[in-house]
Amino acid sequence: MAAQDTTDFIPDLPLGPLDDYRKQASFDWKKLKLLLEGSDNLKLKRGQSCQGPGRHVSLLVIVTPTTTDIDLWKNPYLTAFKVWKTLEADELFHTPQLTPVSDEQKRRAALQLIRYHQYKFYTEGTANNNYKRKTRTILTLNEAIAGVNMNLSVKFALGVSLFSNTILSLGTERHHHFSRAAWNGELLSAVALTEVGHGSNTKQLRTTATYDPSSQQFVINTPDFQAAKCWVGNLGKTCTYALVFAQLITVDGSHGLHAFVVPIRDPTTFLPYPGLILGDIGDKAGLNGIDNGFIMFQNYRIPRENLLNRTSDVTPEGDYETSFSNPEQQLGAALENLSAGRVGIMQESVATLASAITIAVRYSAVRRQFGPDPDGEELPIIEYEMQQWRLFPYVAAACALRIFIESFIDQYLECVEMSHSGAKLAHLSQLASEIHAIVSSSKPLLTWTCSRAIQECREACGGHGYLKAANLGELRDCHDAKVTYEGDNNVLGQQASNWLLRQWGKSVAGEEVCSPLGTATFLVNAPKILTTRFTGTTVGEVTTHECESTKHLQAASKSSK
Repeated sequence: MAAQDTTDFIPDLPLGPLDDYRKQASFDWKKLKLLLEGSDNLKLKRGQSCQGPGRHVSLLVIVTPTTTDIDLWKNPYLTAFKVWKTLEADELFHTPQLTPVSDEQKRRAALQLIRYHQYKFYTEGTANNNYKRKTRTILTLNEAIAGVNMNLSVKFALGVSLFSNTILSLGTERHHHFSRAAWNGELLSAVALTEVGHGSNTKQLRTTATYDPSSQQFVINTPDFQAAKCWVGNLGKTCTYALVFAQLITVDGSHGLHAFVVPIRDPTTFLPYPGLILGDIGDKAGLNGIDNGFIMFQNYRIPRENLLNRTSDVTPEGDYETSFSNPEQQLGAALENLSAGRVGIMQESVATLASAITIAVRYSAVRRQFGPDPDGEELPIIEYEMQQWRLFPYVAAACALRIFIESFIDQYLECVEMSHSGAKLAHLSQLASEIHAIVSSSKPLLTWTCSRAIQECREACGGHGYLKAANLGELRDCHDAKVTYEGDNNVLGQQASNWLLRQWGKSVAGEEVCSPLGTATFLVNAPKILTTRFTGTTVGEVTTHECESTKHLQAASKSSK
């Protein structure tokens, strides 16, 4: 935390049953809050905390009438506060006391997205910002609305931000009107990649888009039900367009997977166009406000111009063309579309983990059971070592993972921004590979940690944790999908392992380890690491790192430089 940062604008917590424990803190909780949530270069008149619609939302700052887009970027929590405070006052965003049926959940999520667009949290000024600022704002908006309704967050991410980012990354000027329309709420999109028969193995996707020179159109077909697009969020009932990934075929043959902007429904009647068979896949374990759907194409025609053609195109005559004059510039598109969604999931998982552990720790501080004197006052269950052993590691994880994700997002966005700008960086390709490896290992770590934390918190709160009002069940059911979508965790772990094994091979061969961010430089010292044993014998040696094994590693690190 910078020396000039002040905690004066953070309000004191309201009086209540948690006071006794809060007064025992050995550190300034406001400074910790500032460190984790940030407030660089902001001068704010006051802070505030509020009760969100159906959720408890801890707020750092308040938006004043003079707050600018730049302020919102410097401190993303200004953006979050603006969202929370606005939606809190709108009854449409309040959580119903009774659980609606799935169709009503879908209807509410659709209405909420319309209202969300009307509030114009994403301004034209933000849209004109550079990539890093713009994407930071998008991620913050998505995290903020996830705290209100995860269904709305997913609907917004799939139907607006992911679609728009893909258009801007893989498309050209002729497609930008689709992006503007999505942000203005004039269309809702879906991203159709997964098929019934193939998910992770994208090379084997079988939906085809065959070019017809006579009409200058692509003809999209689904060979059989195994090739039907499925699990497509927003497709079941509400989207009017879809970003469809299909095998591009010309007279020359198949040219691999390409992305196409495909009209799905009439925007007035919401009836699907002829040549499409689609529907909702039905109820799920969670996120039933999202209308996940399936679709099959029967000789469905779209204009040639609907191919996203930043890296490849088809001429009116039917000739397939590719342009890789500067391959490094294409890394931005690949990074953004392979990893941007996963980065968003990682950020949401950290926020969900913090919500779950906050609920459990607060409950543990007020719930009393047993005591040393059978006739005396019972102890809060947080006093029991078992409860601390179950919960405190996740308190630490919530803090550590928040610091990690904020730092990593900066590195990720800087890398993508450099590749988009055409910056000459000798190790840009290595940097891209390393970032992909970090994402592929971090998404499983963060989502699995969050899953286990929610379940532990639910059990640590006993029967009361099983109540819907506790919100732990909803957090668990909605989060559970994150371990699968945007990349199955086990498959992603193998991708990260493959990258590490390649670096290990280089290290063994005496070649340079390609790790611009330094995540794999430990391989250089592998022989010493593998033969070093932990020799700390006292608590002091462990906490100060003054043990023999650490000294050996420090010496080895210095000698390798």
